[in-house]
Amino acid sequence: MPTSRTPRTVVVTGASGGIGRATAVEFGRRGDRVALLARGEAGLAAAAEEVRAAGGTPLVISVDVADADAVEAAADRVEAELGEIDVWVNVAFTAVFAPFHELTAQEYARVTDVTYLGFVHGTMAALRRMRPRDRGVIVQTGSALGRRGIPLQSAYCGAKHAVKGFTESLLTELKAEGSGVHITRVDLPGVNTPQFSWVLNKMPKRPQPVAPIYAPELMGRVMVHAAEHPRRRAWWIGTPTVYTVLGNEVWPQFMDWYLARNGIDGQLTDTDATPSDPVNLHDPADADRDFGAEGRFSDQQWTWDAQIWAGRYHGAVAAAAGAGLLAGASALLRRRS
Repeated sequence: MPTSRTPRTVVVTGASGGIGRATAVEFGRRGDRVALLARGEAGLAAAAEEVRAAGGTPLVISVDVADADAVEAAADRVEAELGEIDVWVNVAFTAVFAPFHELTAQEYARVTDVTYLGFVHGTMAALRRMRPRDRGVIVQTGSALGRRGIPLQSAYCGAKHAVKGFTESLLTELKAEGSGVHITRVDLPGVNTPQFSWVLNKMPKRPQPVAPIYAPELMGRVMVHAAEHPRRRAWWIGTPTVYTVLGNEVWPQFMDWYLARNGIDGQLTDTDATPSDPVNLHDPADADRDFGAEGRFSDQQWTWDAQIWAGRYHGAVAAAAGAGLLAGASALLRRRS
């Protein structure tokens, strides 16, 4: 149900499916005005109905985020029809599952144009409007794979590493000028999205997320929470994200060995890929078919994680830990006295 708080104007890219769709619906639950940017018309229409049913006001805009002028025009339309943009969430991405030597330059460029430059274009459009008003929030969807590359996803991993770098540069620039605009990055784990049904796949088996697999609805709640707490520069979401980031910092050689040994088979199912599998790289797979927010792994997905809960309520966790340490220290002092 919508709350009594003042509705905001929110833009979500990649909103026709997966994390973007779940995020848009979660903003809708708060009564926000939500602009849904993506390419797939069927997916966008269904997502808009879900936002409306949740209590929000949707605006559908069909746009390819790789086109900077189209993203800028979309931002103009959002402000004309919904009002000044308060929050911009960059989610849209694409990928190719294949060893690097099997990728073409065109495929690599397309993944980079959407998954990296799409974030740049969205951020530019948001800042052109937010900086003069000295307020607003930009949320970047990062990934554990933006902190550690894995096999079969070199283009995606490279793009997510680039998102991290440019977001950190922008963060320092905003701080240097004392801007009231905030930017935060949310590094996510493997999620049960339609990505694994429509990714361009050159492997003999159909792909799957790196386990454990999380529900997109949980990620949507995380994204909204990050938008409401944007002073935190980055979020590590999910236990495997923490292990991945810290493991690569502490012992990258072990990570190299482990991923070389397990990283390929761990991303493939037992189901044969077929030439008729949908592909979303250049044309939207959800143009005339709605894939929804969830992918093919709903029976395996996690809907809760202690690390995510602790990250959201880190203040309360720290206070409880501090109280426990203080109680323990007091007890020890009493024994010694």
